[in-house]
Amino acid sequence: MVLGSAAVTAQAYPTKAVRIMVGYSPGGGVDTTARIVGAALAKAWAGTVIVENRPGASGNIATEYTAKAAPDGYTLVLCNIGSHGVTPARFRKTLTYDPIADFAFPAKIGGVPNVFMVHPSMPMNTLGEYISYAINIVHVPYKGAAAALTDVMSGHVESSVGNLAGAPLSAIKAGRVRALAVTSAKRNAQLPQVPTFAESGVPGYDVTGWYGLCTQAKVPQPILTKINTDINKLLASGQPLRKRLETQGITVTPGTQEEFAAHVKSEIARWTKVVREATLETKKR
Repeated sequence: MVLGSAAVTAQAYPTKAVRIMVGYSPGGGVDTTARIVGAALAKAWAGTVIVENRPGASGNIATEYTAKAAPDGYTLVLCNIGSHGVTPARFRKTLTYDPIADFAFPAKIGGVPNVFMVHPSMPMNTLGEYISYAINIVHVPYKGAAAALTDVMSGHVESSVGNLAGAPLSAIKAGRVRALAVTSAKRNAQLPQVPTFAESGVPGYDVTGWYGLCTQAKVPQPILTKINTDINKLLASGQPLRKRLETQGITVTPGTQEEFAAHVKSEIARWTKVVREATLETKKR
């Protein structure tokens, strides 16, 4: 009887609007990806998928909200290298949830580099020139990459780094900012003229962001399987969603739930090591 009920639940899902939480302001890579994926899922499910922005606390507000939502498959989060990588590493002693034990990882979407950008009026054309130029840098925190990009385009801030997808890619192609380097090991297909950090004098540098759909650990497995199956179909070679994401500079890498969960665990371990070595961990008050 329990197995039968689970099967019926999976077949019927979704029967109401599904929310995809985004931990950053509109316009950045995470938000853009969530909206592109959400629109494709809404069409596939013949239903409603709502993208809800809850920016702040390095993406933690949306992630915490998702962790504590009802485990019914109707609250997802567009998880990423921030929400399930750097943020858990920095704030692990202050989090009110476990980024691994409290989550299920139904579908990975793909990877995307960050890009280092400057205002066109800046005198440097390479990352090496920027490093030589920069002496005292003031870090200005933002709730999302879109706001930071706006200030770089206007000249209020001289430089910024953020996910390539979304507004940054458009701004670079329009000449409103100058891209100096991408953080991935290889150049991005959308900006083949922009070198990597490694090519620009920072050997061994490789930071590739990633996107996926995460939800609560107690969501019934048949629903998780349906999400994985449907996303993977939409991301298959030649499908419109895949093409749309690739035009945003995202390398599409769908896979199994187990592969995605293993990736998240390895990312948290990687960034925990980096944070500890750099003494960036936030302590309990």
